[in-house]
Formats: sequence, C-alpha cells, structure tokens
Amino acid sequence: QGEDCYCHLSKAEFNILRSPASVAFRDGNWPIPGERIPDLAALTMGFSVEEDLPWPGLGVGDLFHRPQATVLVTVKGVDKLPVKGFSYPIENAVPFSLDSVANAIHTLFSEETPVVLQLAPSEERVYMVGKANAVFEDLSVTLRQLRSRLFQDSSILSSLPLNSLSRNNEVDLLFLSELQVLRDIASLLSRHKHLAKDHSPDLYSLELSGLEEIGKRYGEDSQQFKDASQILVDSLQKFADEMFNLYGGNAVVEVVAVKEFNSPLSRKTRSILQASQSKNENPYNLAYPYNYDYSVIFNIVLWMMIGLALAVIVISYNLWNMDPGYDSIIYRMTNQKIRMD
Repeated sequence: QGEDCYCHLSKAEFNILRSPASVAFRDGNWPIPGERIPDLAALTMGFSVEEDLPWPGLGVGDLFHRPQATVLVTVKGVDKLPVKGFSYPIENAVPFSLDSVANAIHTLFSEETPVVLQLAPSEERVYMVGKANAVFEDLSVTLRQLRSRLFQDSSILSSLPLNSLSRNNEVDLLFLSELQVLRDIASLLSRHKHLAKDHSPDLYSLELSGLEEIGKRYGEDSQQFKDASQILVDSLQKFADEMFNLYGGNAVVEVVAVKEFNSPLSRKTRSILQASQSKNENPYNLAYPYNYDYSVIFNIVLWMMIGLALAVIVISYNLWNMDPGYDSIIYRMTNQKIRMD
C-alpha cells in the first residue's frame, strides 16, 4: 500500500515586494515548500542552513554584501494578493516560524544587539529582543492598546478611505488596527535611523489575520472583503517601500498570503512488508548521516596540518644549514675548542 497522507491542501503564495541587488530572485513559477520558507529567509541574509535548498527561484547573489534587514509579513485568509514583485506558489503551506533565523542573529551578533521583532497583533503575541525593546516600546501590542491607538488624532482612520468598512464594527477595527501597526513600525523606526545603518542584520516577522476575520464575518464575495483586500495591498506596498528606503535599499520585504495553513500532522499507513523491513535499522550498512559542519572542520584541520608541516620543514632546513659564525656564543666556543686542540 505504501504510505498514504491525509491532509488538506490549501493554496498559498510567496511574494517578494522589495529586494536589494545583492539578492538575486528569478522570475518564474517555481513552487517553494512551505516548511523551507525560514531557510530561504536565512539564505537571503547570508546564514547557512542544515539542508540544501534546491530552489531555482533564488540565484547566487553578492556574498560580501548581504541585506541589513528581512521583513516577512504573513497574511491569513487569502491565497493571493495583487502586489508588485516576484510571486511564487507555496507547496504544502504548513505553519512556520523564523525562530531559527532569530537564533542565528543572536548567536552571531550578540554584542551588537540587533533589532528582532516578531508580532501577531490579533493574538497579542509579541517577541522583541535587542534594540527592538527601545525602538518599539511605544508600539501597541494588545487589543486594548490597538483600539485606543486607532482613535487617536494621528491614526490611519483620519487618512485611510474606509469605503464599506465601519469604525463601529469590532472585526473592521481589528483589521484596521493591524494596518496601524504597520504604519507605527515604520514611523518608530524612522526616528532611530541609525539602527538601520549598523553592522548587525535586523528581522521583522508579522502575522496579520484581520482580513481572514472580515472574510468570515461578511463573506469573501462581500464588498467589505474586496475593499479590505485593496486597502491591505496598498498598505503593504507602502510599508514595503518605507522599510526598503529606511534601510537604504538594502532590505528584503516578503509577503506570504495563505488561505489556510495545512495541518503539520498527517496520518500514515504502512504495509506489513514495510513494517517488517523497518525493524532492521540499517539493512544496507549505510554510513552515518552527513553533518553539514564536516566540510568546515575538515578544511580547518587540513590547512592547519599543512601549515604546521611547512613550518617544521622550513625551521629544520634553516637549523641544519645555519652558519655558527653568525652566532657570537657558538663562534667563541668553537674558537676556544680549536685553540685547545
């Protein structure tokens, strides 16, 4: 029977809104596995990953000039957004996290305290590390703070065309509050422009689910959903341009549009033959799994041994052919011995 997987396949799309010249994205329709999106973000920032990513959409860029920031916005409730830039379909859209990228930044740039911000406003999830605590300390993160922020004089309600959306509906206010967070992030970062010019890379991971709630409340064919989608596209494009300009054109801004995440768990069945074969852990006497650090360790040991060997040869050769006349002590002792003889 082999292996059967019972999982719901949903449509999703990965978009590149802005990227510097040092990161080479190729135009095409190559699907990217959903679970490899964190690895793609790590590769674009110049970090290594445990498993190679054979995805033709990412070319070989400038290895000596890497992006100073990566901004990833996940939009739930829609499988496609008409944004500008490169678009790629997502295969197996499972939930993902950029924790591995954040850990790599903390490990390599711990002394420089880079900006790391992971935020999901509708779920009141926030994770700030490094200089993000000082930059975004005034950022609204709870639902109560978001609601009060919307009714301030400088909020987006005074400048954004609501069309069919209402400021008296809780679902509409949740959607609008997420857009307010995007504007506040760019606004707060513009007050600390020096952070975008340091040597440590920054990471922003945002999850927006307000559009999904509008679709559930009014329906995806409603005018409210259409207006909200257009407002979201315009806001994302403006947010991408602002973040790209704040980092001097050296930032990658990505958007993941997903209708519904697939369940990461799957029910599997195996035949009796496969079950009996699985009892033998290594029937073919295969080697141990390859460690991605092997090449690094091998090169370190190899060139260190070559350097030590060359040093021993050069030192031995010079000692063997050394003229004792150049050393005053040896010269005097040699003359005394000759005179005594």
